[in-house]
Amino acid sequence: MLNCTRAVRAAGLAALFAVSACATSAPPQEPGLVEVSGGAVRGVIDGDLAVYKGIPFAAPPVGDLRWRAPQPAPSWTGARDARAFAPPCIQTLRSGVPLPAGQPPMSEDCLYLNIWAPAHAPDAPLPVMVWIHGGGFEYGAASVPTYNGEHLAHRGVIVVSIAYRLGALGFLAHPKLSRESGHGSGNYGLEDMIAALHWVRDNITAFGGDPANVTIFGESAGAIAVGMLAASPPARGLFHRAISQSGASMGPARRTSDEQDVNMSLLTDAERAGEQVFADLGVADLAAARALPASQVVEARLRYWKNFNLFWPNFDGYILPGDQYELYTAGRQNDTPVLIGSNSDEGALMLRTPVSPAEFERYVRGGYGDYAAAFLAAYPHADAADAFRAAKDIRRDGFFGWPTWAWARLQSRTGQGKVYAYYFDHTLPAPPSSRFHGGEGAIHAADIPYVFGTLDPNWALTDTDRALSNLFMSYWVNFARTGDPNGPGLPLWPAFTESDQRMMQLDDNPRAVPTPNLAQIQVFETYYAAKRAANTSRR
Repeated sequence: MLNCTRAVRAAGLAALFAVSACATSAPPQEPGLVEVSGGAVRGVIDGDLAVYKGIPFAAPPVGDLRWRAPQPAPSWTGARDARAFAPPCIQTLRSGVPLPAGQPPMSEDCLYLNIWAPAHAPDAPLPVMVWIHGGGFEYGAASVPTYNGEHLAHRGVIVVSIAYRLGALGFLAHPKLSRESGHGSGNYGLEDMIAALHWVRDNITAFGGDPANVTIFGESAGAIAVGMLAASPPARGLFHRAISQSGASMGPARRTSDEQDVNMSLLTDAERAGEQVFADLGVADLAAARALPASQVVEARLRYWKNFNLFWPNFDGYILPGDQYELYTAGRQNDTPVLIGSNSDEGALMLRTPVSPAEFERYVRGGYGDYAAAFLAAYPHADAADAFRAAKDIRRDGFFGWPTWAWARLQSRTGQGKVYAYYFDHTLPAPPSSRFHGGEGAIHAADIPYVFGTLDPNWALTDTDRALSNLFMSYWVNFARTGDPNGPGLPLWPAFTESDQRMMQLDDNPRAVPTPNLAQIQVFETYYAAKRAANTSRR
């Protein structure tokens, strides 16, 4: 590659294609052009890092490619400018979380990725960490400043952040789309992730990365996606470690509209919902639906606020074969080492307004049916303070605590890859203006700036915050390198096993502890087992 790079610089771009056979066979030896599938890209040198932004990993999913599996990106001539982020995927911004300022407007043409890599060739290929952003499968972007990969990259890994289609453009199912594909519909966002992993496998060597040592990691919906990819046959072999921060999909399919904490749908149910969306949009066929402005399709979400999982992955039998709990029980997962965890006050981001004991009881009785009494007993709510805490905690355990525990337990039982589980319990000192503010402990998403080393220096940071961020990054990079987060000078993190269910509690005194909130989590285990049994009886 050294000779190739010098040849390009000496002879100009015309020489680039003449030496393409050697351009992707070894990492770059000096800053310069890198050739990838489709052509050459030019990034920016930032100290000892080379940063590449807005590299296409698939064709723009527009026009006739809307609601289709991602296709290869078209080739280009000359050096493609890879110094600025691509447009975020078009979305409703229903979360109220603004997209980064100073970036291109949202677009349906959004399947791009970003890379933080060494500016000079490493002595040996480096581990690769592929970040999948969160946002409920409806919003978010790979370009959020908190996801800046430079601090992790400085520790000897290559960081890749990827985009994927969101909302109705990424997760709408329809019978006509299923017939067209021959294997279901509605999981286009997950297919985008798989396409990005194929691109990484085929191209990361050119940036100094090891395609045989790829870790996928994500938070919230990104963490749920990590869990889905860990049980998706088309994703098999594309990654070798998995990190899930506050998210997993271990529940059964949702069969009625009032089932609490059950988000997945069967393909047939997702298709019926898609038929209603098409009817509301006033289109009868795929050609008409694909001709609609992207903004009109995305904003269809505004009509369905109460149906949280309308544009959500479904059990299509292809990308997602079925209930992941059952797949793991049968040992049918993509078996890799796993690092998985949740935060102590996840529910604080979802519930800002205090609730009364009566309101909490109505919520539980309305969502958990015959199991309401068990949940009410597990979450004390005698006064307003207790009821508010119970309302947050039941969300924490249902959305995050139980899936984390279930995944860890089943992987340790049926898989060969070790499991390392954590529980983050530290209040981020973010101001009220920040989305990370609030909570009695670690709120949902509070782990992200610690993992990326992007804590805002304007916050009232303490030595504990800095030490915790260093600890997160050390554990995460060690795991990406070897499948084991432990390393010299770090508190010992034991593997989670069914007989030794300890998690690493990450706070001002990091240590291994028995699984927190286990009594409440086991109520969820009983609840989900009953749901699963009821689904089985319907088959």
